[in-house]
Amino acid sequence: MDVKSAITVGGLNFEWDLTKGRFLFEGQESILFWTATAMKLFFDSIEEISGKDAADVVLETTGFRQGLLVGEYFRHMENVSVTEASNLITNTYASAGWGLAEIKKLNEETLTLEVHLKNSWEHIINVAQKKTQGGSFLPAHYAGIFSSLFNENIWYKVVHHQIDGFEESIIQYFPSEQTIEKNIHHFSRLKEAEKISELERLVDEKTKELNEMIKEISSPLIPVLQGIVVVPLLGTYDEARAEELLVKTLQNMPNHKAKYLILDLTGLNNNFTQHAAMLIEKLGLAASLIGTQTILVGISAKMSMTITEAGINLSKFQCFQTLQHGIHYALAQNGRSII
Repeated sequence: MDVKSAITVGGLNFEWDLTKGRFLFEGQESILFWTATAMKLFFDSIEEISGKDAADVVLETTGFRQGLLVGEYFRHMENVSVTEASNLITNTYASAGWGLAEIKKLNEETLTLEVHLKNSWEHIINVAQKKTQGGSFLPAHYAGIFSSLFNENIWYKVVHHQIDGFEESIIQYFPSEQTIEKNIHHFSRLKEAEKISELERLVDEKTKELNEMIKEISSPLIPVLQGIVVVPLLGTYDEARAEELLVKTLQNMPNHKAKYLILDLTGLNNNFTQHAAMLIEKLGLAASLIGTQTILVGISAKMSMTITEAGINLSKFQCFQTLQHGIHYALAQNGRSII
């Protein structure tokens, strides 16, 4: 068995050295893979780990940047035009198993062209993957090649892919401000936006759950004795929470046949505002319309000053320092007492 051999195909040199495990293509270290199996597994793994969208960006970026290297190599060949370099490149790729590529409508003045690809390795992999959409590696790769050859940023538009049912893929190329870097930036911003949207959704869900919980535990209506209910006011009351308090209290008092509503203001000591004072007045007046007398307990000196400054008159309600005093008063009104 020959351990060293070489062959020339289409003017291109292929060499093998089995003693060193080397394969050379045009004097450069190269490797061979089965396209529809080993390379398919490689692409599948990238997509599985990073996700389809990220894999597309990775492959497109890699294809373009590899194309830049290829184009740079041929651009520095002496006495070789862009047209001649294009023919050399397609011949090279055909011999390397990249499929049949034809450069058409090449215009060195407008920097435009079309690339027709047939049975490329990317197409073979996409078929093996049972994809319904063609890949972006080779379209971006040729954009990189001609960006180097023209010394101008070139981008592409896929007219159609072979996998769409056509005999070949057709890609148009033209000068553009679109770049790989912009694509990466756009992808990053898109992923950030998706994360932000997901966080906002979670925050909305948790906020809704918290609001429901607050509604359940906030300012509960506590029946302490027959005909007497206590509502402890806690925290800060914005417009929505104040409305919830009014509705909840007025709707539930008839169920308890409440004659006396004791509003415990102790929990408002550090959050007592003019708005809170107006809420208390409004709640007390509304309760009186359904035959319930309101008693206020837990008013501090600081609260009394706020009430006075707001010009709100709460003297129409009985006021006591502690909840115990308020309950004793309500019982006494019905000729009862706690022994």
